[in-house]
Amino acid sequence: MKILVIGSGGREHAIIRKLKESPKTEKIYAAPGNGGIAMDAECVNIGAMDKDGIVAFAKENAVDLVFVAPDDPLAAGMVDALEAAGIRAFGPRANAAVIESSKVFSKNLMKKYGIPTADYEVFDDPRKVMAYIESKNKYPVVIKADGLALGKGVIIAQNHEEAQNAVKEIMEDKKFGDSGNNVVVEEFLTGPEVSVLAFTDGIALKPMVSSKDHKRAYDNDEGLNTGGMGTISPNPFYTDEIAGICRKTIFEPTVAAMNSEGRTFKGCLYFGLMITPDGPKVIEYNARFGDPETQVVLPRLRTDLVDIIEAVIDNKLSELDIEWSDEPAACVVMASGGYPLSYKKGYPISGLDENGQLEGAEIFHAGTKLENGTFLTNGGRVLGVTARGATLDEALDKAYAAVEKITFENAHYRKDIGRTR
Repeated sequence: MKILVIGSGGREHAIIRKLKESPKTEKIYAAPGNGGIAMDAECVNIGAMDKDGIVAFAKENAVDLVFVAPDDPLAAGMVDALEAAGIRAFGPRANAAVIESSKVFSKNLMKKYGIPTADYEVFDDPRKVMAYIESKNKYPVVIKADGLALGKGVIIAQNHEEAQNAVKEIMEDKKFGDSGNNVVVEEFLTGPEVSVLAFTDGIALKPMVSSKDHKRAYDNDEGLNTGGMGTISPNPFYTDEIAGICRKTIFEPTVAAMNSEGRTFKGCLYFGLMITPDGPKVIEYNARFGDPETQVVLPRLRTDLVDIIEAVIDNKLSELDIEWSDEPAACVVMASGGYPLSYKKGYPISGLDENGQLEGAEIFHAGTKLENGTFLTNGGRVLGVTARGATLDEALDKAYAAVEKITFENAHYRKDIGRTR
């Protein structure tokens, strides 16, 4: 099969490396890809949002399957456009991807169908937001931009001043563009966070192994929210008992709710959960593989990913047994200094071999480019350094040992991934 993967980050690199393992895979294209991805796929200079360009390329090159990985093209209807052209595509259509692209939609869905989540209110007027927050006078309070914001549209305000600043940034300064036209104000939940990704064809649902993402920029969960600074799998808080509760009260009801709304979801549905004293609750949904969760989940997958994708597209997921390695995995993200705010690009990366890899770990390139045989930094999150081991501690030790061998100017990474349990 010829497969085209849309996207350019560490998630896409992890997907491509797993697809490469399939005996069904003949050739992989990436649009647009990055420096490290170029070692595993043929990168084509087409933007992830260029529907016409993607469809034309897929037709011209007789592509058998397109894997739409990022949130923006899913929300914009990339899968719809591909299917309309008769091209097989993995990912939800736009009317189902709204479960991620609109927080207002997803919160209202959960309320309507009794899926456990934080109490909330929706606003389109910044004055009304502050009047509501002041009337509650309960901090911390969670303020979320309605639309997509690169995983950064959620602000946890610790006091009145921080809440005012958050509302100004999102709604008045339009830091996230039109995503901030509406905001969701939520109660602050406490407890361990868990990420669970699941394959679903709209009928059957098969959860993947659990993971834990570390969102804050600095050690001890301090600093700004990022797209994710590292992950571990499995999540030590996600017990078999909790998994059973989640399946019964969250996972299956969500798939059923989307069907009831005429928005059948097919692809990878991501559940961002918090294990509160009152039981597991949904923090957020994503309509695709998480980043960097994918970098620890997919390395543990034993079943052929192409077989799973085809089963999802053909509504045959119930017929497939999906197997996972028992070996834990850990990923440490090496980022550019200054991320998630401003940072410089173009620094040479040393310590990687000519394939952009390093013995003892698997390196997923997130923000790199390749120039004259040298890998250069080209983004906020630069590399995801992933390792597996007999225990989680062994996996972490291997990942950090690999991180120590990689250098670039102003490199920044957390030293406590997997330790803050």
